[in-house]
Amino acid sequence: KMCERLAPRQIIPLTDRMDYLSALMNNWCVAKTVETAAGIETNPRIETIRTIMSELQRLQSHMLWWGVLGVDMGAFTAFLYALREREIIGEIFEETFGARLTMNYIQPGGLMYDIKPDFQAKVKKLLAYLKPIFAEYETLLSGNIILQERLRNIAPMDAEKALSLGCTGPVLRACGVPYDLRKIEPYGMYGKVEFNVPVGTIGDCWDRYYVRMLELPESVRIIEQLIDSIPEGPHMVMKYGVPIKIPEGIHYGQVETARGVFGTMIVSDGKGKTPYRVHFRSPNFNNLWAVTVLAPGWRIADLIAIQSTLDLVIPDIDR
Repeated sequence: KMCERLAPRQIIPLTDRMDYLSALMNNWCVAKTVETAAGIETNPRIETIRTIMSELQRLQSHMLWWGVLGVDMGAFTAFLYALREREIIGEIFEETFGARLTMNYIQPGGLMYDIKPDFQAKVKKLLAYLKPIFAEYETLLSGNIILQERLRNIAPMDAEKALSLGCTGPVLRACGVPYDLRKIEPYGMYGKVEFNVPVGTIGDCWDRYYVRMLELPESVRIIEQLIDSIPEGPHMVMKYGVPIKIPEGIHYGQVETARGVFGTMIVSDGKGKTPYRVHFRSPNFNNLWAVTVLAPGWRIADLIAIQSTLDLVIPDIDR
């Protein structure tokens, strides 16, 4: 309802505060929807930087989830390791757009700021550092027999049930469904890079865990293919103060966030500067609802594992 009193550009900061661990991707979804509706064409530089930033945030999000899952399972050390790597990405974000959590960086028509001259060098250094770190994660937590006992064959969910609940992201892919908008409906530069979509087999807690672990190196792979070939050009194709008028009709756009499909529907009457109606389709609510299927019949201790492997960001549900 707040968005229905705001101009399209003013909606962007509100999306940061929903799934704040996918803030950039939420920004992108609104920007992409507005651009498609208003006929605003960006350029390859903008789309390349958007893709790189989104994958950096996917890495950041999965790292935090991994560390928090460790805490939930009684392995506090994992949390410290995860924050160590997350901090490096946070510094790159802060240098680029002055924020670490709520960014409002991706705007209709482009980006709030251009990248710094040393951005590419710092990202390449990060990628080289991360590759052996993922093996460290495997040794520290994935290979731990206690963790495996807590996750393997616990609360499985089949693909049919996951689809009927509207689950998306790693929760759905853990059930063996290779549904990823980056592959199915490529946007940004995803159609020009190679990467795999990891899937599970039985959709249990372990599959939900390990799908995300396999996604970490895939994000690195995507960034590696783009970081040395960022095209030249402006980082914004329109003036910031120019009003954006959305044509009459129902406009919808969606992206693949760290937790699944985030959709934006904007309804315009074509008259005023603000939308007539705005609705967001969050992955967190549907993924949370899977608890009603996953939890019955298991122990209270298993509920902790179930909730942790769903990777929920609660403010996105509270709204």
